[in-house]
Amino acid sequence: MRWSPGAVLAALALLVALPYDAASHGAQGAVTRAADGGSTGGAAQPARADRPFGAECRSSVQGSTAVAYCHNPYPETDRVRLHIECDRWWDVDSDSAPVAAGAAATVRLTGRCWKEIRSVWVSHQR
Repeated sequence: MRWSPGAVLAALALLVALPYDAASHGAQGAVTRAADGGSTGGAAQPARADRPFGAECRSSVQGSTAVAYCHNPYPETDRVRLHIECDRWWDVDSDSAPVAAGAAATVRLTGRCWKEIRSVWVSHQR
């Protein structure tokens, strides 16, 4: 069976458009929906800690340079920081300044060591 490029693109578009349920995928801090116990009769607003939060980040290392792209699909701003641990004992590890990733925004974080990089990670802050 041969797939046309249009059919492949349509399938990919559907896959990207499918909702992602973090609770069913074992994500930490899964969202729980509780009924409103108050007398307002309206839908309950989830507590700030229960709302989905956090940009999705992808990092790469090329020689002594690290790059991370973080995309925030949520309405609340995520302040992301790039942390780099250098391999050599004399090379200074670095932490970037926090960068605000607003709703539906993608930010780029970069950093480097003089020589090799041992590890790279991104932290998130509300």
